[in-house]
Amino acid sequence: MGQPTTDGAVPSSATSTNPGLAVPTRRGTELLLLAFAAFLVTLANVLVEANQSGELTRELVYYGGAYLALFGAAHVAVRLLAPYADPLILPCVALLNGIGLVMIHRIDLGRVDNAIQQGLDVPSDAAPRQILWTAIALGLFIAVLVLVRDHRMLAKYGYTAGLIGLVALALPGLLPASLSEENGAKIWLKLGVFSIQPGEFAKILLLVFFASFLVAKRDLFTHAGRRMLGVDLPRARDMAPLFAAWGLSVGVLVLEKDLGTSLLFFGIVLVMLYIATERAIWLGIGLTCFAVGCVVAYHLFSHVQTRVTIWLDPFEDFYNKGRQLALALFGMGTGGVFGTGLGAGRPELVPFANSDFIISSIAEEVGFVGLAAVLMLYVLLSMRGFRSALAVRDSFGKLLGGGLAFAVGFQVFVVAGGVTALIPLTGLTAPFLSQGGSSLVANYALVALLLRISDAARRPSALPKPRPQQAPIAEAHTVLVERPK
Repeated sequence: MGQPTTDGAVPSSATSTNPGLAVPTRRGTELLLLAFAAFLVTLANVLVEANQSGELTRELVYYGGAYLALFGAAHVAVRLLAPYADPLILPCVALLNGIGLVMIHRIDLGRVDNAIQQGLDVPSDAAPRQILWTAIALGLFIAVLVLVRDHRMLAKYGYTAGLIGLVALALPGLLPASLSEENGAKIWLKLGVFSIQPGEFAKILLLVFFASFLVAKRDLFTHAGRRMLGVDLPRARDMAPLFAAWGLSVGVLVLEKDLGTSLLFFGIVLVMLYIATERAIWLGIGLTCFAVGCVVAYHLFSHVQTRVTIWLDPFEDFYNKGRQLALALFGMGTGGVFGTGLGAGRPELVPFANSDFIISSIAEEVGFVGLAAVLMLYVLLSMRGFRSALAVRDSFGKLLGGGLAFAVGFQVFVVAGGVTALIPLTGLTAPFLSQGGSSLVANYALVALLLRISDAARRPSALPKPRPQQAPIAEAHTVLVERPK
């Protein structure tokens, strides 16, 4: 296979379907979009500091330089390791990450001002830690690209990935609360000053397992069982993986009090079943199981009842459990259509404004229009992931790519729905936007796999080796063979 030329194209000898045409790698397009993302992030930081503190500080230079260095390295890695990868995926992620850094820095400034006005101790800034986590995340991003040169190799380790994923998902729920619980949810693994959410990485490992399992057992799920009321129902034994996923999601909900991970995990399994079989009956059965599980969980577990009560009327208990959601709704209402302006709102008044409720912080300062633009970035990211999954040639890549793209889109829906009171709050964080290390690192590994799949989808096939032409029989040389006596 030919090497990319200096203009970002592959020599014609590398193509199979159109030997006379060069296949562009589009890395120049990616670099241009990354430069545009850096310009937008720098401009947003300037507006934040100008409106919040009335002057430009050295932090603007530090954050801008770190952003350029990190994503410049990421671009070089993609150019060298996955030259045919989709040119829009990394810029979308870079811009989302940059917007998150801007809002975290803005909330840091607001909290410092509030502490000074009230005579309290000045809190430490979260933005430098987030930049450090971004560097670690991009390090893992590059490592995945180096180690996973072909996404199909992951299918060989499907059951191993599934076992490790299950252990990582269940471990916080089995540990004592002192080692796993924070803010009412047992989703952490605390090791001294270091803490991590293993469920974020379990999501990717379980995606690999289900993709490999469904490819291997695809025929079992497509066979029809009994036909009832004009509908072909699956056989009972074929529904075992769905019921296992349902039981595991309920177990996570019970042991860890984590509604978000439970909902995300079950939704991913259900959609991957549908992608593998193309049978809508799986969606019907899955949604029915989900509805039954919701009703049972509501009547059995108090923390589920609390979430639902806050969702129905957050203002009823404004000074206690409903305060967080109510303040977020007030902030979004204050922002209106075009927002108060970067640095001109009060998003820091909302608890966890830079993590769980960063969506409401963005909506307050850039309004409905700005929030819609951010959500469109997520839509574009998911669509490009699905596009790569459709274009890749192998079934495992199609299932894995579709599952990864859906996981990003569905998580954003759950987060935005909870913050806007469309659905109950779940505790999930917005990918690449929210403060936190586990989510950021895991999602960059997810993006690396998407880029690897898109690289395989866009990479031209190698030309078949030319067969040696044989001379016609009339021109062939004759050989005298002596028969042994």
